[in-house]
Amino acid sequence: MLALTQGDPAGIAPEITVKAWRILRESGLPFVFVGDPALLEQHAPVQAVRYLEQGADVFSHAIPVLPLRLATPAAPGEPDRQNAPSVIESIRLAVELAQNGEASAIITNPISKEVIQSAGFKHPGHTSYLAELCHVPRQEVMMLASPSLRVVPVTVHVSLRHALEQLNTELIIKTARTVAAGLRRDFGLKAPRIAVAGLNPHAGENGLMGHEEQQIIIPAIKALQQEGLNITGPMPPDTMFTPAARSRYDVALCMYHDQGLIPLKTLDMAEGVNVTLGLPIIRTSPDHGTAFDIAGQNKADPSSLVAAIRLAAQLAQNRRNAA
Repeated sequence: MLALTQGDPAGIAPEITVKAWRILRESGLPFVFVGDPALLEQHAPVQAVRYLEQGADVFSHAIPVLPLRLATPAAPGEPDRQNAPSVIESIRLAVELAQNGEASAIITNPISKEVIQSAGFKHPGHTSYLAELCHVPRQEVMMLASPSLRVVPVTVHVSLRHALEQLNTELIIKTARTVAAGLRRDFGLKAPRIAVAGLNPHAGENGLMGHEEQQIIIPAIKALQQEGLNITGPMPPDTMFTPAARSRYDVALCMYHDQGLIPLKTLDMAEGVNVTLGLPIIRTSPDHGTAFDIAGQNKADPSSLVAAIRLAAQLAQNRRNAA
């Protein structure tokens, strides 16, 4: 059974949850919503469950909900820090359910980092919190996956200046190892092909446009090749996302956040999925945020959430097959 977290109750999470249920209820991909039933019950039938396994019998006619309560009623588009504890508890409980085997995977609805941090949350977002809950701090790696492209940023939610400060050979090596292991275990790729992006224009052009390729990136690639990984690069970032280039690798290892996420979201925003590698549990998420500006207006597209649910189910099956 899949566990879907509440997300920020003032965002589009309730709307896309209901829309995803309507799409998936005939497909044999049941999920249980871990959150406040009041967020959904005005728009779809809901039924409280005590255990996740009960969700399979409910899903065809109602959204199964493992109930949590908000501190204050949610108003679409008006985030309230009073509800931050419920947002965080939904994530914690979903992870616990995955750790004890009740949930085969978790899917996290979008949260507002600003809202939960204003209430004392110490993490920059979902990913590092999940790693802490799973007792693997700093082992987490964020991958964005779509039918046409997978990307992994080596540095993630920091300013570009800080990304350049963080980037080093050991970080690239550590990230690539986690990516290769995740693609083998969860995606069923026996020898995943990893393409590494350069940092500078034209991948530095042999030092004419920067020395990071020669001093940081190439040493990492050579070390990983010696370990037996199928890894190539550094590739010029402006040409590595063409259709012909993408056909030659399974994942692009990018040096900073936007270098990877801009091409992925341009190519396939609707079906992009955030996958956290390096965890003992499976976690996916839509590749968009809370969209407070359209919350409650019936404008939200559930495609990314549906893709995240389907991918979570597939990864769980792959992991069972590999066991």
